[in-house]
Amino acid sequence: MDTIAAIATGSVVSAIGIVRISGPETAAIADAAFRPADGKPMSSHACRKLVYGELLNAAGETLDYCLCTISRAPHSYTGEDTAELQCHGSPVVLRAALARLFELGARQAGPGEFTKRAFLNGRMDLTQAEAVVDIIDAESAAAAVNAAGQLAGAVTRRTDEVYELLTDIAAHFAAALDYPDEDIEPFELEDYARRLDGAIAALEALEATFERGRVLREGLSCALIGRPNAGKSSLMNALLGYERAIVTDIPGTTRDTIEEKLLLGGVLLRLTDTAGLRSAAGEVEKLGVRRAMEAAERAELVLAVFDGAEPLSEADGETLSAAAGARKALAVINKADLPQALESSGLPDCFAGVVRLSAKTGEGLDGLSAAVRELFPQPEAPAGEILTNARQAEAVRRALTSLRAARDAMREGVTPDAVLTEAESAREALGELNGRSVTDDVTERIFSRFCVGK
Repeated sequence: MDTIAAIATGSVVSAIGIVRISGPETAAIADAAFRPADGKPMSSHACRKLVYGELLNAAGETLDYCLCTISRAPHSYTGEDTAELQCHGSPVVLRAALARLFELGARQAGPGEFTKRAFLNGRMDLTQAEAVVDIIDAESAAAAVNAAGQLAGAVTRRTDEVYELLTDIAAHFAAALDYPDEDIEPFELEDYARRLDGAIAALEALEATFERGRVLREGLSCALIGRPNAGKSSLMNALLGYERAIVTDIPGTTRDTIEEKLLLGGVLLRLTDTAGLRSAAGEVEKLGVRRAMEAAERAELVLAVFDGAEPLSEADGETLSAAAGARKALAVINKADLPQALESSGLPDCFAGVVRLSAKTGEGLDGLSAAVRELFPQPEAPAGEILTNARQAEAVRRALTSLRAARDAMREGVTPDAVLTEAESAREALGELNGRSVTDDVTERIFSRFCVGK
């Protein structure tokens, strides 16, 4: 392989900026671009030791005073010789450093190419590689913890035992086909069937985590609905901690949907503020109301906001109708800072809970957080054993289908080739899960999600 280089940190001014190098010419390039303060070549320093010195341009002028470290193959992130230049975080300096590395023979790394090389060199499997980008993209502490567990190999550990069992079964039945005169011991068949039952149960438990994992990674779609001036936009601003939506005393201020992400009760929400639900006066407002209804229909959670200072009226009818058709809905009685005219007992039983709060003062927001947390509790599976990736979940589903067919064929006493075919199909699916048997196009698609420099 050739030698690659990239800026591993962002393109904005920061305290520290990192430039990474990986490949066979790493040591020679580091020696030419970096002059240690102790006068020794960088390649003579111990592995993974931080060395202080000067970053040089082609004319030998100092670009920066920085740190450099070398990690030698195979004990590095990529499994190749690698180096990192830890500079001051000036984008100009980092670009100049990268240009110098290109002059010395490195080429620009592609998206995710460092991690791709780690996968190809056996430093991590495919589930671990995908966990790297999940850590980078994590929008909650729970998502980061789960991704870190996957990076440590939790998913592979859950499936390796099943993979080895399928290898044993495939070898056994292949032998039965090659030597048809040899009888398969009945007790061994029953033992295999029993172990397949256990493998099926294990993969079913893993597959069942995917929906929770999707919420952990992507967040829940949540729609704020209510009649005009119930306080939806005020509530959105209060939850976000800044004025994202325009708030006035004029009914119908919000004409379109506004979406933001936030953590509420430890749950990542894709929160959408919508137009007030009422008989619209104009075409623009009618379109806004239609979009509000569509957002409520799509949402996994609806927060139906009511004006607590006024009794329930016909004006709230559209809100109640939308809440009744929602998958899950919480009633939010707003304006708790004013004299109350709306009793929670007057609301229909379509709501999973009722929270009284004041978006203006912040009173009761903790109660809303608790209600969301109760509706969507955090997954109880060990860190890393929650599937957050649709590709991985599909591989597990295909493995399960073949596992069940292999077990049934075994117990029904069908010919060995039927068992062998299903066992090998399940084994192939699990191989795709962790990258033992994955096509180049799938690999390219996975690593295209990465940022350059990772």
